[in-house]
Amino acid sequence: GGGSGGLACSKEAAQLGQKVAVLDYVEPSAKGTKWGLGGTCVNVGCIPKKLMHQAALLGTAVKDAKKYGWQISGTVCHDWPTMAEAIQNHVRSLNWGHRVQLQDKKVKYLNIKGSLLDEHTVKGLTKAGKEVGYVALECAGFLTGIGLDTTVMVRSIALRGFDQQMAGLVTDYMEAYGTKFAWKCVPKRVDKLSSGALQVTWTNTQTGAEQKDTYDSLLWAVGRAPETKALGLDKLGIQLNKETGKLIVGADESTSVPNIYAFGDISEGRPELTPTAIKAGKLLARRLAGQSTELMDYDNVATTVFTPLEYGCVGLSEEEAEKRHGKDGIEIYHAFYKPLEFTVAERDASQCYIKVVCERGGDQKILGLHFTGPNAGEVTQGFAMGFQCGATYSHLLQTVGIHPTCAEEVVKVSITKRSGLDATVTGC
Repeated sequence: GGGSGGLACSKEAAQLGQKVAVLDYVEPSAKGTKWGLGGTCVNVGCIPKKLMHQAALLGTAVKDAKKYGWQISGTVCHDWPTMAEAIQNHVRSLNWGHRVQLQDKKVKYLNIKGSLLDEHTVKGLTKAGKEVGYVALECAGFLTGIGLDTTVMVRSIALRGFDQQMAGLVTDYMEAYGTKFAWKCVPKRVDKLSSGALQVTWTNTQTGAEQKDTYDSLLWAVGRAPETKALGLDKLGIQLNKETGKLIVGADESTSVPNIYAFGDISEGRPELTPTAIKAGKLLARRLAGQSTELMDYDNVATTVFTPLEYGCVGLSEEEAEKRHGKDGIEIYHAFYKPLEFTVAERDASQCYIKVVCERGGDQKILGLHFTGPNAGEVTQGFAMGFQCGATYSHLLQTVGIHPTCAEEVVKVSITKRSGLDATVTGC
């Protein structure tokens, strides 16, 4: 495949002397949208999402700038076509770069859909829902940030699978930021009016009441279904989860049929993240070429939600840690802090929060780290390495912070939830 994992695996395998081909074909959407090489991340995922998030952050920075003494005259407004064109151009440059890399590494690229005829034969054709994921909140965040009236409909809870206290802080901040939420609501019908506007009818699952409103655009952020039906897996007897459509794989990415492997988003129980797919693909290529026996470690994979108040985490949520170790088996250190850059700008920092989940006994091994605040991804990436080294709470306290940063507040956390003391950071 031509996504992040497939590209990484194919290039690694080719470097190790294997004969490799990449098959990549994008089925056009209902509106005829299609894109180039690179998969979801490059074309309609991480890359354009982060750039649009940055556009929204710049809008907030312009507001802050006035408090910092910048004289900005006239009305500040956002031009969507200018942003869209710039992002499209960057994505196209990445598409081109991937094609060049495949060529340079002698990987054959075929812009066709593939399916399996048997264990050893691939056939090529030249033509041919889940809960709210965090993409819904990210999109709503940057749309609000560039000045658009945005509403998020949530069927159950936001950020399912994430620490729910942190999820609450993220959505609380978004509501204060201007994003509207329709909680516990399920869409029932969408009607296109003569004006071109979309009238959405939904049901509130708590009250049973039916409501409706009109919108210019409607985004469905309900997850992605794997395209496994067209791969011919039934003929080969490859085992998959009938509910999700994903392939059942072993620790070495093997399927139920010898010599057929699967990795990335198509695999059951794997995080739908570009870096895990890339690393898993490279390691698989090395194992298949007999160069290594190292397996992919899917534990303690860090990630960040690029909402207006960014949320980064690595390791276990408080709920999961409690489930595994019991309420009395964990110690939670936490802090509410105010980023220095928020002070002069007089921005509300009520939801800027740090939580470190530790084992209560022994060396107090760190089980999970959660951070909401500016540059959460950059902060969390650094601490994620500590998890690979078996970081403990004492390691955290031994680390000297970089002043004045938000990240230093992580190494200063000393108040436990159990104590009931006020966790608000005051002074240095």
